[in-house]
Amino acid sequence: MGTYNEEAAIATVLSDIDQVTDGRAEVVCVDGSDDRTPDIAREHGAIVVEQEPQGYGVAVREALLTASRPVIVTTDCDDTYPMEALPRFLELINEGYDVVSGDRLYHGAEAMPLFNRLGNQGFALLASLLMGERVHDTTTGMRAYRREVIRENRFTQNTGLSAELLIRPLMRGYRVREEPIEYAERLGETKLDPIQGGWEIGASIVKVCLEEQFRR
Repeated sequence: MGTYNEEAAIATVLSDIDQVTDGRAEVVCVDGSDDRTPDIAREHGAIVVEQEPQGYGVAVREALLTASRPVIVTTDCDDTYPMEALPRFLELINEGYDVVSGDRLYHGAEAMPLFNRLGNQGFALLASLLMGERVHDTTTGMRAYRREVIRENRFTQNTGLSAELLIRPLMRGYRVREEPIEYAERLGETKLDPIQGGWEIGASIVKVCLEEQFRR
């Protein structure tokens, strides 16, 4: 997880992870907060890597590279994602998938603001058209990856990292599955400007898809 001023939710998220994994998960938080988020994370046994705030992608990429387990799971720290879905994600990885990506839009994502929901549907349509392969939720923050996927590929985007982490593996032939998940209303305040952030995500989708097309 990349964390930034999430003291309202981080304890709940880490407690849920601990419960569903029987305390066996290694949790890495890359944090740029100026509230109690890093202290709370450490109290719950997380490894905290502190850095200056540089954006979503910089933090999550550092967390991915810091994690040491054979399967790496990303999630957000705002309690929007269902930790009870983790066993199913790991089961699918064990069945042979390289990436399991949580599809929030399958069940409607009614807890998501309408503007954001329409934007995410648009991102999925844009990526599908550029890739020539249907995807349903390009910007979800909850995924499981075989460690090799992270180690074998170079990920470069910041705000658009979540889309890049789906697009590059798909276009390089890794086995990717989208798995429906529920989505809840976030705890705490959002940090993302939907207009600026949406523009940056859309630009990342176009850039990454074109890079992968020319790479083939």
